[in-house]
Amino acid sequence: MFDNTLLTGVLATLVSFVLGYTLAKAPRSGSKKSSDADTDDATENVFADIGDEFKMVLVVRTDLKMTKGKIGAQCGHAAVGAFESAMKKTPGAVRKWQHSGQAKIALKVDNETEMMEIYRTARANNLNCCLIRDAGRTQIEPNSKTVLAVGPAPNAAVDSVTGHLKLL
Repeated sequence: MFDNTLLTGVLATLVSFVLGYTLAKAPRSGSKKSSDADTDDATENVFADIGDEFKMVLVVRTDLKMTKGKIGAQCGHAAVGAFESAMKKTPGAVRKWQHSGQAKIALKVDNETEMMEIYRTARANNLNCCLIRDAGRTQIEPNSKTVLAVGPAPNAAVDSVTGHLKLL
């Protein structure tokens, strides 16, 4: 029998591999748009003194009683969504995260209220977030908030919002 953390870790590793492979094969342009440069500079300024280790945290609701497979799928959605939004908003942070191992940590919350408090706090601290709402085709009610991804961002910044949570 598999442990939730093992399954989540394996799925997160697979998602990381696919994203890394896709990015490695993507054509690169020689010039940056000015808006990308501005975003990069802003990211560098915000995270300049926080450290070199970056991570993404996946906050999973336990009250929904999702199966291991469902949790893995929802975490995958959250990781990809956070990656995509971070590429637009904070590409410098994404590069640092990629160069520091693309760490992803699965944490748990007891209910939607707790998850939304973390979401509001993360947003107030200018952290990249991706909140996943399920379509409701399989195990849970439509529009249920299942997983919140926070980051990629410096470990200290993410921990300031999620450091009190327990591992899934």
